[in-house]
Amino acid sequence: MTSSRDDRETAEQKARMFVISVAAELAGMHAQTLRTYDRLGLVTPQRAAGGGRRYSSRDVELLREVQRLSQDEGVNLAGIKRVIELTNQVDALQSRVRELEAELANARGGRPGDLVPMSRTSALVVWKPRRDRPNR
Repeated sequence: MTSSRDDRETAEQKARMFVISVAAELAGMHAQTLRTYDRLGLVTPQRAAGGGRRYSSRDVELLREVQRLSQDEGVNLAGIKRVIELTNQVDALQSRVRELEAELANARGGRPGDLVPMSRTSALVVWKPRRDRPNR
């Protein structure tokens, strides 16, 4: 079980922000590379009142992953951007599934992840790929 101290440390880690030079050093990159990744939309840091970039711990982790995909896996920047987009989409969908499971469990008086009985049917569903369907 986590203590409130552990919860505070986690919240503090999430709230920790780094200027571009520190984030670049933590990610093992040059600051200009971070500016390029920002322009390309790979990593979107927050902005300070004066317009300076502020990177979170999560941003630094993402920068490290971009570097790993580029250097170790040979993925180009367009591919990395797509990987990031799809990863974010999967995370959002998984979060939504958890929300729906919790709502369903509350409505049925069970727990999230419990099986839900479904009515049986003898209906037959026929599916054809779009390319085989006549144009309308």
